[in-house]
Amino acid sequence: MALPELFLQELKMRSDMADVASSYLHLKRQGKNYVGLCPFHNEKTPSFHIYSDTNSFYCFGCGAGGDVITFIRQAENLDYMEAVRFLADRVGMQVPETQEDPGLSQLRSRILEINREAARFFHGVLLAEEGKPGLEYLRSRGVQPKTIRRFGLGYAPASRFALVDFLTDKGYTSHEITQANVGFVSRNGRLVDRFFSRVMFPIIDLRGNVVGFGGRVLTQEKPKYLNTSDTIVFKKSQGLFAMNFAKEACREQLILAEGYMDVIALHQAGFPNAAAALGTAFTGEQARLLTRYTKEVVLSYDADEAGQKAAARAIQLLREVGMPVRVLSIPNGKDPDEYIRSFGEQGPARFKQLIESSGNDVEYQLRRIREQYPPETAQGQVAYLQAAADLLSRLDSRMEQEIYAGRLAEETGVARSAILLQVDKNRKKQGKLRQKQEFRQIQQQMSGMKDAVNPEKFRHLRAANAEEGLLAFLLRGPEPGQVEWIAASLPPEQFCTEFNRRIYQRLLERLLQGKGCDLTSISETLSIEEAGALSRMLAKMDSLPLSQEDVQEYIQIILQERMKLETEQITSAQPEDIQAYLRKLKEQKK
Repeated sequence: MALPELFLQELKMRSDMADVASSYLHLKRQGKNYVGLCPFHNEKTPSFHIYSDTNSFYCFGCGAGGDVITFIRQAENLDYMEAVRFLADRVGMQVPETQEDPGLSQLRSRILEINREAARFFHGVLLAEEGKPGLEYLRSRGVQPKTIRRFGLGYAPASRFALVDFLTDKGYTSHEITQANVGFVSRNGRLVDRFFSRVMFPIIDLRGNVVGFGGRVLTQEKPKYLNTSDTIVFKKSQGLFAMNFAKEACREQLILAEGYMDVIALHQAGFPNAAAALGTAFTGEQARLLTRYTKEVVLSYDADEAGQKAAARAIQLLREVGMPVRVLSIPNGKDPDEYIRSFGEQGPARFKQLIESSGNDVEYQLRRIREQYPPETAQGQVAYLQAAADLLSRLDSRMEQEIYAGRLAEETGVARSAILLQVDKNRKKQGKLRQKQEFRQIQQQMSGMKDAVNPEKFRHLRAANAEEGLLAFLLRGPEPGQVEWIAASLPPEQFCTEFNRRIYQRLLERLLQGKGCDLTSISETLSIEEAGALSRMLAKMDSLPLSQEDVQEYIQIILQERMKLETEQITSAQPEDIQAYLRKLKEQKK
């Protein structure tokens, strides 16, 4: 059963789109609307717009859009009902009791229960006799009992059936266990544990839910770390390990480490502001998450080639979201855990000194370029300066460019003006390339190419554009009497594209019943992508006053294009199909 109309409208009224979004990004007023850098993709030029009249948002860069509920679904990785509860809690409203669809929402709840039970199971095994290998490993790494309890560390026993049998006895089905990705069905049809003979690290989201696991093998077997695959409650690209703890301690600075053990060692040593990516490369989504919780990131990655590549990627992504970055250089290539333990009681103080003396990301990257192209020879100096100029050309601040160009001039003896000239040339090339990419993207949008929500748009572009104009008119709220006239003039079957037809039919039904017809009133039945498509239609028409004459023109275009389509279908039809079509026309006339 759907949520009551009055509740949804009050929730929308209390949850102003701009007010909610301002917790996730910096907004600038632009007339009656707002604009800012999109929180859902990396960009330097603001393309995220909030429309006050419709309490909706749309990003012209990545296509994200919808109402305030859709925004929270994307920002917090929630399903529809969870996003409603999130917003209701925010404004002090009580969500009415509903008979929810037992499908996706129930499965999400069951998976979270399974993860919680699995975490308890693994922790219990670690403290039992069969968990001895895992406990000995953690002790060898200096992990204290209170840290084991705080992080809920555990051990997956060698048996391939221990956890799945435990969960089955608890009443969980094979489907639920496999959907949680803690088990899988083998070739012979037997349910099998995904994790075995591994130290287990529960992954906890910002709301305190166990959403997944990382497991470290204690032998030379590969992979060294095995992580939960993406599920309906867990996306590796969106969260960070220990962020549930770090969010309270990282307001000024966050330490981004490379692995689970590094983070645990840092927390134990008195650095609760440490977090790490979840068994995958650092992502733009994680970079955007950090902008909500901290002012500066200190990268603490391994000194090997893989670690340095990972650091370079993280620097780029953090720079793109405007996050200041410093890079930690640990002597002798040690990781944070090794370094801190090597100094005993003085370890935390020594590590703090390293952080305070660490250089920023530009200095780190220039040092890396110098190592790659030693400037002792003329050839090396040219390569070094070209690579350095390319780096400086990607900086947004002219002041930064001039400062580092001056340092390079002092170091190499090449005129600062010559270095800046090369920087400007590179920047101009990058700008032209960006313009080409943006132009290509606009062309694709205008032509309907790669429209995943309405794949028929490309083949019926004129009709689809008119359909979108009509849908935007209905979503903006027609005057009394206009809906009846539209419904009589244009039955849903006259639409040329299936997606637009489905939305049109739904809007007409609601409006003819006297119900609300904005994005919020129908968002429960929309996917995130569909909500974005409707928001794009509204955004495209935002500054255009749609009159009844415009609507009449849309209807005429749709009817004309439908007739063309039917004519084309008849031309290529078989004789029996033509006879059936003629019979249908006769019946319609009667």
